[in-house]
Amino acid sequence: MRAFREAVEAGDLDAVEALLAEDVVFTSPVVFKPYPGKAITASILRGVTRVFEDFRYERELDGGDGRDHALVFRARVGGRELTGCDFIHLNEEGLIDELTVMVRPLSGAQALAAAMGAQFDQILKEAEARSASAS
Repeated sequence: MRAFREAVEAGDLDAVEALLAEDVVFTSPVVFKPYPGKAITASILRGVTRVFEDFRYERELDGGDGRDHALVFRARVGGRELTGCDFIHLNEEGLIDELTVMVRPLSGAQALAAAMGAQFDQILKEAEARSASAS
């Protein structure tokens, strides 16, 4: 998962998007329903970069099979510190087909939910534009 981690740390969101499978499913730490598809997932990740401050990965865990990974991170959102983990599954082509994010503590998750909620109209517009350009 070095390519994903390096792209995120470098802020290279085009490289992050290139690592996503078309049928990727993003599961948010603050929304019940998963988001299927590359366009919405890439747009959500772009939104996250606008709300996270001082983002840094601290640890990388490997599931042993080469397809399951976990990246532990720290960040701030609206003055709240949070710790989180990106759980990543790769498909047979080596692209990310599942991305599940979890965060703690509750106050950090609440700050993230509020900040992302404020971004969501822009995220949806970006996703629609990505879908249209991919067609």
